Amino acid sequence: MNKRGKFVISLDFELMWGVRDKRTVEDYGENLLGVWEALPKMLAYFEKYNIKATFATVGFLFASSKEELLLFCPQSKPNYRNAQLSPYNEHFELLKEAEDKYHFASELVEHIRKYPNQEIATHTFSHYYCLEAGQTKENFKEDILAAIEIARHKGIDIKSLVFPRNQFNSEYIEVIKNLGITSYRGNERVWFHSAANQQEENLIRRAFRLLDSYVNISGHNCYSIADIVRQDLPFDIPSSRFLRPYSSKLKFFEQARLRRILKSMTYAAQQGKIYHLWWHPHNFGINIERNFSFLDKILMHYQTLKTKYDFESITMNELAIFLQNTKTNK
Repeated sequence: MNKRGKFVISLDFELMWGVRDKRTVEDYGENLLGVWEALPKMLAYFEKYNIKATFATVGFLFASSKEELLLFCPQSKPNYRNAQLSPYNEHFELLKEAEDKYHFASELVEHIRKYPNQEIATHTFSHYYCLEAGQTKENFKEDILAAIEIARHKGIDIKSLVFPRNQFNSEYIEVIKNLGITSYRGNERVWFHSAANQQEENLIRRAFRLLDSYVNISGHNCYSIADIVRQDLPFDIPSSRFLRPYSSKLKFFEQARLRRILKSMTYAAQQGKIYHLWWHPHNFGINIERNFSFLDKILMHYQTLKTKYDFESITMNELAIFLQNTKTNK
């Protein structure tokens, strides 16, 4: 088996669809508009450091207007018990036809496509919540079919998936397998990162996740290639670390946050394991220079590990292909 460690980056590209039940354009719009600067800059950084990343994109963002979006909306929509969770509510009715940079991003999707080393994956069609009461497996299937179809309309073949809010639902794995998806991002193997719906989320879980970003509570969260190879399709490529954005309130702990990531990357490279870093482009939408300065240090460290240990940057789909080939040749 190839002993090279693997460095996976996945981005949850969602704009307003990922925060609309918690935030408003008035209080979060600067972060969202900042994506139009931050995302092209990320691609330039990835190109500079030979980084391959997976952009898990909400299907709504592929559309350039409400008119185009309506062509792909499924008949079966999630009937969440909490109606506020559905994007097909009054928020949807107020959508503008075009030139809405909070909700449509076909130009950014096309920009990603200019970089052949990057993968465009799905973050579901509607930023679908797989653990919330009221929705069904059939609703989910229709949502993913819509995501696949709108991507195909743009010439993109979807092979990887990231569950919104990390609401992994084991009952839905058969659905994505039957639709041709070969990998998904699972959660870290620790209780405060386990999949949960909104009611199950609490202050204690959030506090532990925050502390774990600065102090090693949960371990390196790196994963054995041999263990993942033993899985059936689709492969679970679990998260290792959420790249938290710069916070002025926590600025004195920036070095601890950086060390936490770099040490785990080094461990993965030395041990031939997988390290999976993720964030949202809108996390970089403000404090852009500070966030990119931090990212630059991570990517420079990757280059060092690549030289010293042959650490390999790889997309989720490429890793799935590698795992399939390894499984076949065993």
